[in-house]
Amino acid sequence: MNRPVRTYAGSCHCGAVRFEIDSDVPELTTCDCSICRRRSATMVKVHESGFRLLAGQDSLAEYRFHTGTARHYFCKVCGIYPFHRKRVTPDHFGVNVQCLEDFDPAGIPVRRARGASMT
Repeated sequence: MNRPVRTYAGSCHCGAVRFEIDSDVPELTTCDCSICRRRSATMVKVHESGFRLLAGQDSLAEYRFHTGTARHYFCKVCGIYPFHRKRVTPDHFGVNVQCLEDFDPAGIPVRRARGASMT
């Protein structure tokens, strides 16, 4: 089923970090790597051209581990993980769909990424 491209507004819990994405949300992703397993986020992959940080650059903390390629961002104020720069496709963001306003994941397939087995 093809869904239309839509603009979604997103934010961390306290609202210090605000962003927008443009996506048709063809699938959602979970990952079994050590950080994703612990944060238990469901993500949508968005090309950098479809991502806009509207506010909160100074409120973001960055965390890198393993190869240091993926860049995970967290709000310094409330601690929420809204998005990360992906390791395998660094021109894409993984966006935490729980941070999107008016987003209903019902009926969208969920793919399980095998991040724990990446070398």
